[in-house]
Order: sequence, then C-alpha cells, then structure tokens
Amino acid sequence: MHERDTAPQIIVQYGQASSVTGQCDCACDCACAEPAPDQSRPVIGMSDQLSVTPDVFAQPLGSDYHLLFNPVAVRPAVVNASGFDLWRAFAQPRPASAAFSLFPHAPREAVQDAMCQMLDLALLQTDAPMLATHCVATPQTLIAWLHVANACNLRCSYCYLTKTDEAMSDETGRQAVRAVFRSARAGGFRAVKLKYAGGEPTLNLPLVLQLHQQAQSLAEQHNIELDGVILSNGIGWTPQMIEAMMAHGIRVMLSLDGIGAAHDAQRMFINGRGSFAIVSRTVERLLARGVTPDISITVSDRNIDGLPDLMAWVLEHDLPFSLNFYRENECSAYRHDLEFSKQHIVVGMKAAYRVIEANLPRRSLMGSLLDRASLAGPHHHTCAAGRNYLVIDHRGQIAKCQMDMEHPVTDVHAADPLAAIRAESLRFQNVDVDKKAGCHDCTWRYWCTGGCPLQTFRATSRSDVQSPNCSIYKALFPDVLRLEGLRLLEYAAI
Repeated sequence: MHERDTAPQIIVQYGQASSVTGQCDCACDCACAEPAPDQSRPVIGMSDQLSVTPDVFAQPLGSDYHLLFNPVAVRPAVVNASGFDLWRAFAQPRPASAAFSLFPHAPREAVQDAMCQMLDLALLQTDAPMLATHCVATPQTLIAWLHVANACNLRCSYCYLTKTDEAMSDETGRQAVRAVFRSARAGGFRAVKLKYAGGEPTLNLPLVLQLHQQAQSLAEQHNIELDGVILSNGIGWTPQMIEAMMAHGIRVMLSLDGIGAAHDAQRMFINGRGSFAIVSRTVERLLARGVTPDISITVSDRNIDGLPDLMAWVLEHDLPFSLNFYRENECSAYRHDLEFSKQHIVVGMKAAYRVIEANLPRRSLMGSLLDRASLAGPHHHTCAAGRNYLVIDHRGQIAKCQMDMEHPVTDVHAADPLAAIRAESLRFQNVDVDKKAGCHDCTWRYWCTGGCPLQTFRATSRSDVQSPNCSIYKALFPDVLRLEGLRLLEYAAI
C-alpha cells in the first residue's frame, strides 16, 4: 500500500448500461429491467467496520484502472489506482476512518464519497450481513411469439422447423391476439410484446399488419403498453414493406450470420445459393429510411471463424445485435459440422471480442455478447419460457417455446393460456437458478442462470442442472466484463 495524491475515482453508468436494449430470436425476459438509481447513497460512520464483499470480481484494465464487479449486485464499476487501493485496504475488516490515512493529500469528502459508493455497489460491506441487491422482479411484460407462417424462402442449416406451405389464418390470428390479451389482463401485466415470426413472417405480411392493428386497439382499450417486432430473414423486403413497418410501429430484427461466405454457409435458398447479398441490401434500405434493425447472429462451427469480420461490419453500421449459440435440434442433428467444440468457440468468440475492443460502441453490450448467459442484469431465470411467454403456432396451438412447438400445452380457445403454460409439468421447466445443481453456489449464477432450459433438458433429461455450455460461459465472462470496463473508460467524463 502506498500514498497517492489523486482521490479515488469510480466510474459507473446507470440506466442503459445495464439494460437489455436489443431484440433476440428467443424468449427474452424483460422481468429484470434495472430500477431507477437511488440518488441517496449509504451513510458510513467513521467507526463502522468495512470489509471487501466476498466474490467481488477484480480485473486490471491497463496499469491505472481496474474493473470491480459484485456478481450479486446490479452493475460493474471502474476505479482508478487510488480507488483500487482504497478497496483493497479493506481486505481485512477495519474502521472506515482508517482510509483517510492512506490518502493524506486527497479531500476527505472524496474519500468518504468513494467508500459510500463502493458500499452502494456492494463492493464493500459493513459488519452487518450483506443482502442481495439484485432484483427478483415479477414480470411485467407478457411476451408472445406468433408463428404466422410455416413456409420460408430459405433453408437455413440449423433451422428447427419442418417447412410446409401452411400459414396462420385470419381467424386463428384474431383468436391468438385475443388470447394473449386475456392472459395479460388475467395476470395483471402492464405490457404485451408481440414477436411476429415463422418460418418467414413477411410471407404472411398482410396478416401481421392486421394483427398488430387489432393488438393496438386492445392495448388502448385495456391500458396496456404494446411493443411489436417482426423476426425476418431479410429476404424480399421492398420499400413498401419498410413503410408499412414504420406506419404500424413494428420494429425489425434480421438474421445475419456473417459476411459473404460465412453467412451463406448456413443461410441459403432452397437451391443452395447464399443470401448475404440480399440481406445486407435490406439492412442498407432500412437504415436509409431511418429504421435500425436488430441483428440476430447464430454462431456455429461453420461461421465462427468469420465472426470478427461480421462484428466489424455490425459496429461500423452501429447496429444492435445478439450473439446466440447454435442449438442442436431434430432437423439439424445430422449436420455434424454445426456443432462446435469448447476450444473452438472460445477462441472464435475472443477473436470477435478483440474487434469490439478496437471499435467500442457507446451503448453497453453486456446483454448481447454471450448467448443466453446475459450480463445485462442479474436474474433468476434464463428466459421467459413457462413464466410470461406464449408461443402460438399457425394452427392456434400454444407451447412453452418456439423450439418445442411439437409439444403444445393448450390452444387459443383457453380462457387463460398462460395459466395452462405455467401449470404444465411434464416437459422442460424453467427452474430458478438457485435450485439448479451445479449453479446454486456459482459466482456467476445470477447472470448465466444455467443457460437455455430446453437445451439442457434435451441434453440431460433434467431441468435442474447447469447448461452444457457452462464451461464456455465461465471462460468468456471475464472478457465480456473487460469490454464493459473499457467502454466505461472510453466514454466516461473523467
């Protein structure tokens, strides 16, 4: 320990830095939106005993800064060298007043404020037991996946659907929207989020527009907020379609898995021709009209080596994105070249992270960089499946997850479909991470939450164990946090 002339500094970003800002192609859970920051910090008495909170993750960011992060708190922080010295000073319990002798040339108010902020961030604790500071919120948004078309104009190698020419009818669609709002009202939800999907939903675009108008009317009638997004492969988009999305207030998510051949290797037309040129042109058209699409990226062994190039392209266009690992399914199981090894995926992801480090965006990427192991905010469940999520297929059958539509639980005629989904106990369960073997005592449990519950169930026939990707997540968490720390440094007004 040595004296420093500079006062301890702590860099933290509230709000967007720890929130999920983008879309994904899964049952994203909106239950852990970060609460508004409390403007008042804890008050520390100079005789209070302070100590370092157990399990705080510390990582150097060059010679002058460190990232500090308590995995049961809400957000990471970056501290300067003096701040790191202050934190380490309490490796053994000691009175708060002892900190002042370490910084004789720094204003006492700055040192005391830094200690209070570290206590607020759960980096330090008093002699009283530390309570978990993360939210265990009741979901306020009911999310519904509307499978409006079973047809598709692509034949992606990892797709979990058996394609047919079937499409959701007008009547089934109307029943589906009414069913969603019945459950929303019964469950006291404040918001409904509709994901128009398939297949390729633009092949049934008139129905999408019709259903969203119906949803807007019901949302206004029942004072429920409404969000809508179309999940598309980006094929066949015309200027008229873009105008329709804008007019109806429907957001856009496109699938893009690489640049050129890396994308074409797993997203191709029926005749085997790649689709990158068309999808990239759709992105350009959307941006030209002021529409920023979210980009969903599926990472497999086929495209992992091209991920750095895609990251450079996405960041150059300032596009929100999510990185999602390939999940084996009955339709793709025979394609053995999609399945990645731990070593290859970790090396490939780290290469992509290096590109991000050289092109840090202003927005946080903590919820985008690591499959279902989101660092956007602490939570107890990986996704909304089985909790606040409905998947309605083109026939009106309702399942827990779009990748498990072959096992419907109820249908659109049920008085409260969500109640039936929650009561189902024969298929996979979305278990609280504190109840999963291998997870309940893991440092990262409130961020990983055990990974995709359906993937785990298919691999192990159990819902109460950790993800098959557990070791991959643990290997990459430090890199994701490093990027957030560097981003905070890049854009902080120090």
